[in-house]
Amino acid sequence: MQVPLLDLQAQYRPMKEEILKEISEICDSQRFILGPKVEKLEKEVAAYCHSNYCVGVTSGSDALIIALMVENIKAGDEVITTPFTFFATVGAIARVGATPVFADIDPKTFNIDPDKIEGKITPRTKAIIPVHLFGQSADMDKIMAIAKKHKLIVIEDACQSIGSEYKGKSVGSIGDYGAFSFFPSKNLGCFGDGGAVSCNDQAKYDLLKIFRNHGQSSTYIYQYIGGNFRIDALQAAILSIKLRDLDQWSAARQHNAAEYNQLFAAAKLDGKIETPLKADYATRHIYNQYSILVKNGKRDALKQFLLDNHIGCAVYYPLSLHLQDCFKYLGGKPGDYPISERVSGEILSLPIYPETTAEQRKYVVGKIAEFFV
Repeated sequence: MQVPLLDLQAQYRPMKEEILKEISEICDSQRFILGPKVEKLEKEVAAYCHSNYCVGVTSGSDALIIALMVENIKAGDEVITTPFTFFATVGAIARVGATPVFADIDPKTFNIDPDKIEGKITPRTKAIIPVHLFGQSADMDKIMAIAKKHKLIVIEDACQSIGSEYKGKSVGSIGDYGAFSFFPSKNLGCFGDGGAVSCNDQAKYDLLKIFRNHGQSSTYIYQYIGGNFRIDALQAAILSIKLRDLDQWSAARQHNAAEYNQLFAAAKLDGKIETPLKADYATRHIYNQYSILVKNGKRDALKQFLLDNHIGCAVYYPLSLHLQDCFKYLGGKPGDYPISERVSGEILSLPIYPETTAEQRKYVVGKIAEFFV
């Protein structure tokens, strides 16, 4: 049996004709940059995420960068975040010249541990970037309380978590900004790169639109040094179509995760693997990934066994960011963030996309059980 880690063709086929029709209309109009398709998507995403405003941008990476730029975070400033995340979270901080400062993660949710944040704050700290990893929210009440106490900006990295909720609140609507990615493999993905920034403040929204378009406040008049962060109209139109099905896809991922949990419980693999925890505060976990922890140093061997049996799987992420060569200048060393380092050596993500079948999930768990016999 073949079980790919992700099958985007299965999602595309039912909406192919509608998407091609929309693309054809945009090609006929020749309106590719900003315009009504982008404005429509921005309103839809803002409404979906329960934010007052949304600005479409080129990618989730640029969503983080533009939020930092609008807040004038620069060289000499520090931003606290997690060492266990995709590179772009920390790369954005470095790209604006600021210094990334790490706080270790919670061993069960893999998100930043709020209790580790306050000890990292210095007079140079300007912001916190919590990541809602794998589709589950970080513990935002604690993070927001720390930010309020120290007058810090909070930029939610929700690039993997559109539709996720924290105590009934949509991620991206809680902090000062929310950053979203529409990379094709995300729960809501476009046909290339795309992203969005949400916020609730009119002044921040106005600045986001200016910075998105090179810092231009009116035609060829520049108040700020911005960037070319404009989402394409083609991508916006595709996302508007797909957004209608996002809740259905998220529900399917939740169903698939619950079934995995039941299958693993029946397989009696305690002490060999840990299934992902859904935190009590995570009222809606949308499972961008279903990531198990493989114990006793057997993760890599299990990964190869699954691949040999035609089961897609992947390691997100194999090396904590404080140990990456590009961040050596920060002075990180092994042992600095032990939970992140341990998780990076044990984590393995399994197929969870909406179109997987019950038969495929049984096959995946059965093969994992077979590996441990």
